[in-house]
Amino acid sequence: MTDGQPGSRVLTRPEPSRTYRWAVLLAMSLAVYGSYYAFDCIGPLAPLLSRQLHFSDSNIGLLQAIFSFPNIVMVLIGGIIIDRIGAKKAVFLFGSTTFVGLVITSLTPHLAVMACGRLVVGVGAESLAIATIAGNARWFRGKELSLSYGVKATIERFGTLSAQTSPAWAAAAYAYWQWPLFVAVAFGGFCVIGASLYWILESRAEKRYELGPEGNSDNIVWRDAFTFSRSFWLIVLMCVTFYSGVFPFLTFAQKFLIQAKHTTPQAASLLVGMLPGFTMIGTPLFGLLADRVGKRSLLMIFGSLLLIPVYLMLAYTDVPLAIPMSMMGVAFSLVPAVMWPCIAYVVEERRLGFAYGVMDAVQQAGLVCANLTIGWSNDHFGASPANPAGYAPGMWMFSSVGIVALVFAIWLRRVETGPHAHGLETITTHG
Repeated sequence: MTDGQPGSRVLTRPEPSRTYRWAVLLAMSLAVYGSYYAFDCIGPLAPLLSRQLHFSDSNIGLLQAIFSFPNIVMVLIGGIIIDRIGAKKAVFLFGSTTFVGLVITSLTPHLAVMACGRLVVGVGAESLAIATIAGNARWFRGKELSLSYGVKATIERFGTLSAQTSPAWAAAAYAYWQWPLFVAVAFGGFCVIGASLYWILESRAEKRYELGPEGNSDNIVWRDAFTFSRSFWLIVLMCVTFYSGVFPFLTFAQKFLIQAKHTTPQAASLLVGMLPGFTMIGTPLFGLLADRVGKRSLLMIFGSLLLIPVYLMLAYTDVPLAIPMSMMGVAFSLVPAVMWPCIAYVVEERRLGFAYGVMDAVQQAGLVCANLTIGWSNDHFGASPANPAGYAPGMWMFSSVGIVALVFAIWLRRVETGPHAHGLETITTHG
């Protein structure tokens, strides 16, 4: 059976059923679910680290920044590893690494050891996410690609929701700084369980079904390794600026809400939990919308516009906190649902793992700088219950990077409506 197009592959075995594809997606998502909890467990713990271990905001920013620091390089290496050994083996390798890092982080109150543990978590978790994105492209390219990414993101963001709301559903664990980290270790077990299930499902499928090809790093010509299109680089720049306006905020969000807005710890955790709550519902819906109507850069423009006023509303107004948090939730549902699948349209499949590695490396560099800068800003301007205005400079920083993200989204729209378009505005999938 062929598709009638030049160069199409002859299928000697049947393609996997839709049910089987979605079962594979569920297994991959379960692995990253655990890693998302690992990433977000520091934010809810920040007030406790400050109170019991006397960590400064710079120390807390370091714990989050060091998660990203090795990935400035490691996700490039991880992308090459994924292209060489395949997503199946890579998911298991990086899922196991994430679990080991969580164990190290929980062992001692010494900042240096905790930071080393967070570094190991970062090495595993980000490459794990890249491996599952590459795996997702293999299983869903030409089918429900954006929808599948959205569903995967919903499951994964439940890890963020679980972490951010843990002071509410696991309030007893927040009596002592170490206990929430033990909870994180338990959630890290899903990284290994999901990776094992994915390994089993794909191994069976390779014997029974016709699967899409995987990349091979031997095919990469290194002098051409970074010769990606303008659209690719605009998506990358959009990614780093947009995420730099969200993730570092989440590092300090609960501390900010408690100290500057005088909420209870439980209320703060639920307010921050609105963000992943929105993404769990909105990301697959926006992914489905992108599959059906295209207009991907236009959708990202709208998401960026929605994010910009959020932080100034939090800093200078008394509007109900649920309003700006809801706006952030919609923006954070929309932009990633559209942005990450776009890479599969602007990069050839043999370099897909490496391309996602490049994108994530730039993102991680931005997050390192943003987390350290916000931590320094809060300390420098004396952010505290007695001086809530000390948080305002950081809020201006978040809004500023949101404006830059908007500029890149508009630029991408211009490219993708011109002669060098890759179809981001026109490609639709109805199957």
